[in-house]
Amino acid sequence: MTEKKFIKIQSDSKEVKKNERPASAIENEAPGLNVEAVAAETEEAVDPVKDLEAKLQSKEAEVRETYDRLLRVSAEFENYKKRAAREMEDFRKFSNQSLIKELLSVVDNLELAMNSTNGHKSIEKGLLEGLAMTHREILKVFEKFKVTPISATGQTFDPAYHEAVMQEETDEFAENTVTNELQKGYLIHDRLLRPAMVVVAKSKKPKDI
Repeated sequence: MTEKKFIKIQSDSKEVKKNERPASAIENEAPGLNVEAVAAETEEAVDPVKDLEAKLQSKEAEVRETYDRLLRVSAEFENYKKRAAREMEDFRKFSNQSLIKELLSVVDNLELAMNSTNGHKSIEKGLLEGLAMTHREILKVFEKFKVTPISATGQTFDPAYHEAVMQEETDEFAENTVTNELQKGYLIHDRLLRPAMVVVAKSKKPKDI
């Protein structure tokens, strides 16, 4: 080997060694630079999998929130349908309540007229039959709309259905029992239309000896 070639090889070897400096040497040249941290940040910034996972988690949270909101809206709508159905049913059942309540006084007068004419021979038979027929027709209308009379006489006084207007001392009935009905009460379906006006029994006071 000639002297020139040997000198050239040595020169090339020195250049390679000069370029292959360790990381510690680079850190010494650039104080505060963490090579591993920079590499990790670079790798994380360009990692598409982690970016997709983050987006997926965000979308899953949105889906859960939307689903919960849908469940709440669905439950509220079901409650609304049930409430609307009940209101419609009540309206259908009780829409004629005011009119029927006005007819109660007509029935009262018819019954009073029929009871007061019993035994009077001077009253025409046709008139009595007309009163009875009118009374029956109105009661048919009541039956059609589920209007029923309240049982009172002989029953235990019930403030939910009876209205006591007086008390009567008697031994024929137990105390707090309805002895007489002054005005008939009525129900429409299961709702009170008018309470019965009644007389209630009470025990007789013992006489002073």
